[in-house]
Amino acid sequence: MTQDVQGATTTTPAPRYAGTRVQRVEDGRLLTGRGGFVDDVVRPGMLHACFVRSPFARATINGIDASAALALPGVRAVFTAADLNPDVKEAWHAVAGKDVPDTPRPPLAEGEAKFVGDPVALIVAESRYVAEDALELVDVDYEPLPAITDFTRAQSSEVLVHEAYPNNVAGGMGGAPPDEETFASAACVVNENVYQQIYAPVPIETRGLVVEWSAASEELTLWASTQTPHELRAFCARLLGIAAQRVRVIMRDTGGGFGQKVVPMREDMCIMLAARKVPAALKWIEDRRENLMSAGQARHVDGTGRMAFDDGGNILAADIDFVQDIGAYPTPYPVLTTAAIGMFFPGPYRVPKASFNYKTVFTNTSGLAAYRGPWQYETLAREILLDIAARKMNLDPVELRRRNLLRRDEMPYFNPNGMPYDHVAPSETFEQAVKILDHEGFRKEQREALAQGRYLGLGFSAYIEPTGAATGHLATEGCTMRMEPTGKINVYVNGGSSGNSLETTVIQLTADALGADIDDVATIQGDTAITPYGAGTQGSRSGPMTAGAVAEAGAILRNKLVALAAHHLKVAETEVVLAHSAASVRDDPSKQVSFGELAYVAYYSPQALPPGMSPELEASARYVAKAPILWSNATHACTCEVDVATGKVTLLRYIVSEDVGPMINPAIVEGQIAGGTVQGIGGALMEDLAYDDDGNPLATTFVDYLLPTATEVPPIEFGHVEIPGPGPGGYKGAGEGGAIGSVPAVINAINDALAPLGVTITRLPASPASIAALLSEAAR
Repeated sequence: MTQDVQGATTTTPAPRYAGTRVQRVEDGRLLTGRGGFVDDVVRPGMLHACFVRSPFARATINGIDASAALALPGVRAVFTAADLNPDVKEAWHAVAGKDVPDTPRPPLAEGEAKFVGDPVALIVAESRYVAEDALELVDVDYEPLPAITDFTRAQSSEVLVHEAYPNNVAGGMGGAPPDEETFASAACVVNENVYQQIYAPVPIETRGLVVEWSAASEELTLWASTQTPHELRAFCARLLGIAAQRVRVIMRDTGGGFGQKVVPMREDMCIMLAARKVPAALKWIEDRRENLMSAGQARHVDGTGRMAFDDGGNILAADIDFVQDIGAYPTPYPVLTTAAIGMFFPGPYRVPKASFNYKTVFTNTSGLAAYRGPWQYETLAREILLDIAARKMNLDPVELRRRNLLRRDEMPYFNPNGMPYDHVAPSETFEQAVKILDHEGFRKEQREALAQGRYLGLGFSAYIEPTGAATGHLATEGCTMRMEPTGKINVYVNGGSSGNSLETTVIQLTADALGADIDDVATIQGDTAITPYGAGTQGSRSGPMTAGAVAEAGAILRNKLVALAAHHLKVAETEVVLAHSAASVRDDPSKQVSFGELAYVAYYSPQALPPGMSPELEASARYVAKAPILWSNATHACTCEVDVATGKVTLLRYIVSEDVGPMINPAIVEGQIAGGTVQGIGGALMEDLAYDDDGNPLATTFVDYLLPTATEVPPIEFGHVEIPGPGPGGYKGAGEGGAIGSVPAVINAINDALAPLGVTITRLPASPASIAALLSEAAR
């Protein structure tokens, strides 16, 4: 309360935390080195695991002699496929569901190693050091076999990665057939092959598990680096054939996930299976070489895209035909996620006709895993095609996009593949980015630079992305809210700290829902023993889905508090106002009772409650998504300079104008966008998880696998357009967009710079060597 100039008491408005740049609550522990990660877990007598991995891309395993390793002091066990694989009961994950046919995924290699790094045996020792020494003593009798590592030749290869899959085709899908008549008669048609290399999530914290089996109680506890603690629990229970209530997953801090930690991989399965066979907790922490070698590849697509335009530059038709490499053991079954590339190819544009066709193929390489925007190739191919078309039609790429981008007044809009866009205005984010950039000012600067022999370029990329997809287990999220006897509030959600700051946003939303001061709210997340089921961090769902769950539980608890306060203050419930962790009377703010006092009554003086009122100050609720998909969109704009002597690219400015609905915390939203954008910049310019012809990975250290640093990335400028979605608060997802839009924006900027020299990059990454080679070829 405050005093006005006449001395009368007035009510201070309740603070609104959602929409403000509240400092992240987790930063204190993380920035001072006090976070709790899997490798920090120590259990009594804990043992350590290490994998024997195949040095061959493909080889028959004739036998494994572990006698020398077992004789090494400190080695407790060596497990092979014969020891672990027969114990698997079920190995499906809710991402695909139990009824979707899956590709093979044995925990340890059975009979044949299928890629370099394939786990062949598991060593358990008293320390990781001893386990590493024992690796050298395990004698595996390999018989090398021919391998197929080039996915563009996999369908015609005599080598089969899996005998049950002819031509190495795991699956595929086709949409409507191309309208060849439109392509034949259009005023302008562009047809380009676009190749995207393998690159990987590379989280700061690699994969890791500590699994402890209690034989007496038949209970299993897992400390995990995961994005999905509840589904990891369910997966483990199914895998081992034990009741889910006997499994507890604890997720504390996670140093990045980016999709790689959604689904348990084969090594995780091994540790779960082995934990019941050893006398103490079992820890496995992946090293960086293992992570780059076997934690899963991403992207790696080769395709041909076509777009047809009328003489006014309007899109008439779009078609894409592509192949995606899924390695030897994809996780999970890849045909479903790859379909999104074709379904989303029309993008945020007015496209009357669209078609797609694709296949996913096996190779003797690490398996495909999820990575931030797994369908990103559709934006890459489409946006490169648009810039090529603009040059062909002698239009500025800005003008071509302006003529074709969807407007707010066109919503709802179904793209030709049936995707139901709504609550978006791609043209508005685009125009905002153009304005921030000062498009005309840059074109003037570009012309002046060219006259001086400098090559500057500008690239745009526009996309629309599905967030919070309400399918299967992703369609609901739970929340429990509890006021403690002190009046402080705990909010329990599946959550977990993997960089998306659900801790902070949940506290902001809860404080608003109850009228509490933010310092009076705390959150407990990532422990399946005490938090409600949730599908975890994936598919840009956490913000909108958790906001829905908090809103529903908060409404229930708020009503309880209002009823209790009304009785205490002897007024009608409609007269009660909740603010500043207290309840007051609307027309007489001097009459108030604190949350602490209300909690004291409920917990310690229940006899003072009115007849029939429960003393429970707790609420649980499950939110069910109100829409099948929430659509976010953005435009990325990038300027660069290319040194035509060396091929080096220097990024000059980077702008992102996005619409993710109202922002719960703008600083966190911008952090998500910036992180994804930097990952995309790496994918455009330098990251390449290459293999040689024999299937040997060539980039399993940071000496060879190059990541962007602060020296390669300019300050990122943000613009925000806020179009509310149909869910609670109007919130939409923000997790994946940065990684989707940045790659084509960078490539288009490079191509714009090199256009006067007749060079166009359609094969990634755009490394200095590749740019120099293209310039040399063009100069001949």
